[in-house]
Amino acid sequence: MREQQITFSSGGLVLEGMIARVGAGAQRGAVVCHPHPLYGGSMFNNVVEATLQAMWQLGWTTLRFNFRGVGQSQGEYSGGSGEADDAAAALQFLSAESSLELEQLMLAGYSFGAVAALKAAGRLSALGGLLLIALPLGMTDEDTVKQIPTSVLLASGDRDSYCSPERLRNLAGAIGNRAQLRIIEGADHFFGGYEAALTRALEAMLRAFQVGSDRS
Repeated sequence: MREQQITFSSGGLVLEGMIARVGAGAQRGAVVCHPHPLYGGSMFNNVVEATLQAMWQLGWTTLRFNFRGVGQSQGEYSGGSGEADDAAAALQFLSAESSLELEQLMLAGYSFGAVAALKAAGRLSALGGLLLIALPLGMTDEDTVKQIPTSVLLASGDRDSYCSPERLRNLAGAIGNRAQLRIIEGADHFFGGYEAALTRALEAMLRAFQVGSDRS
């Protein structure tokens, strides 16, 4: 999929990103947040790209971006709060650029990016859905996840030491009908060698989410 380099503002900082406009008739879009900036995380990441592939196969418009202090994005790492602001700003930018309402947009994140996406969801006036991949449960207030009023999609590997499959199943159960869960057998936190399996699982979840949203 061809992507276009863009910049947008977040709290006075200029951040870099890449937007893919699948077509003029796109009815869905998503922002995808990358893993931890202090450990080499950037928008050029295997899980970010596996996630984008799933969305492109469904005809979604997407935006990936670098958090503050990463790549050519201005600023510096802020411990998560500023990065949540970045994610919210990215979603607002995508809404304006794509002419899609916030209710038509999903906020997705992998690892640290999932934590930032979760925090950002609470700062948005509306949101179509939340996709959390390999959510580090030790960094997460699970009650916050349960209180998100929109659909929550959860994915992880069954060998992920940062995201216990058992705890994730319990979290999905507590969320109830708004939740979807996929566990990728054999994958650890980094999904090395399991990118295609992750794309397939995410596409299935996103397709079910889309059908359910269109019916409501």
